[in-house]
Amino acid sequence: MGERKAWADKRAEIMSRPGAGAAYEAARLRFELGEAVRQRREELGLTQAELAERAGLKQPAVARFEAGGTMPTIPMLERLAEALEVRLNVQFQPLQRASQPGPRRW
Repeated sequence: MGERKAWADKRAEIMSRPGAGAAYEAARLRFELGEAVRQRREELGLTQAELAERAGLKQPAVARFEAGGTMPTIPMLERLAEALEVRLNVQFQPLQRASQPGPRRW
């Protein structure tokens, strides 16, 4: 059998591939957006179906979004924000700050 690599070594190898950093950041963004929507939906006591109805979506689309499976458009985020009774705030941050997770603000 071949030699097993430590996870850190395997991750470094994968991240050194062209485009891997951008793909990782896109996945991170999708996951964080989905998590934020799920948390707010649960705070409001809504089901996925109820949120979907408020936002003019289908329940499977909300489920995919919450799981980080889709990259939303700004109009979709605006619809979700309105349905979740929050204001959408999109901003640019310097890379040093952007790489550090911050508190969720609603």
